[in-house]
Amino acid sequence: MSKNQDYNIIRILSNNVILVNDSATNAELILLGKGLGFGQKTGHSVPRNDVRIEKRFRMDNEDHLEQYQSLVSQIDQTVIELAAEIISWISEEITSDINQSIHVALPDHIQFALQRIENNMEIVNPFLFEIQALYQKEYLLAERAGNLIEDTFKIHIPESEIGFLALHIHSAISNIPVAQTVKHTTLIREMVDAVEKRLNLKLAQDSLSHSRTITHFRFVLERLVEGKTITNPLLDRVKSMLPEAYQLAEELAELITEKLGVTVSEDEIGYMAMHLFRLFQLVKD
Repeated sequence: MSKNQDYNIIRILSNNVILVNDSATNAELILLGKGLGFGQKTGHSVPRNDVRIEKRFRMDNEDHLEQYQSLVSQIDQTVIELAAEIISWISEEITSDINQSIHVALPDHIQFALQRIENNMEIVNPFLFEIQALYQKEYLLAERAGNLIEDTFKIHIPESEIGFLALHIHSAISNIPVAQTVKHTTLIREMVDAVEKRLNLKLAQDSLSHSRTITHFRFVLERLVEGKTITNPLLDRVKSMLPEAYQLAEELAELITEKLGVTVSEDEIGYMAMHLFRLFQLVKD
């Protein structure tokens, strides 16, 4: 292996984490592995095939890189390594196109969650069911992550925390900030509440009707935020033949505009009305 194929150390972040330059691509990489930084100095080289290297990842955003370097010096190194393992699962099993901010957000969140659990502080997640229904593959991976955290720290990870881990995973693969996902999830719940109030009943959370409704609302919000438009060739018929459903859809559109500051087109309102009419029929049956 020629020397120019080695990694050149830019900074020692800890005994187990180093920032290097990949001489082959001139890219900066974070390397994780037991003892990688021990006894090393800036300017030294690390062989590309060093058996101690367990994880490699790029962090092109300077702000994220600075935050990560600060984080490494402040929190448990085991948390850093555990988060890197979870992120590798996301990359290998869902998509390799993940938002680099997850390298900062996930270990920071895990560290804070551990502190709350160790201090017997209750972790409340009011959107747990919606998270389970809307982000199924993320939730399954979060369950594995929870098991890994439990095995590593010998501590019980509640289901509510699994839900928050799923939100971080969703944020990483969708490039949607966790705060925005929470905002959308809150709005979806408010929309379902409005529908239930109109129907004068409570949809069973494990019912197909509930699942279809929150999934439909999720895709409506995603289209609106992304600026995607749709055409509804049945709009005039929906307005004339499904007046009750269309009126409720208009009310939901006003709620969306109030919460997200986006305009909901008549075509989108028409599709919501069609879904609501179908829901009305299922409930009546």
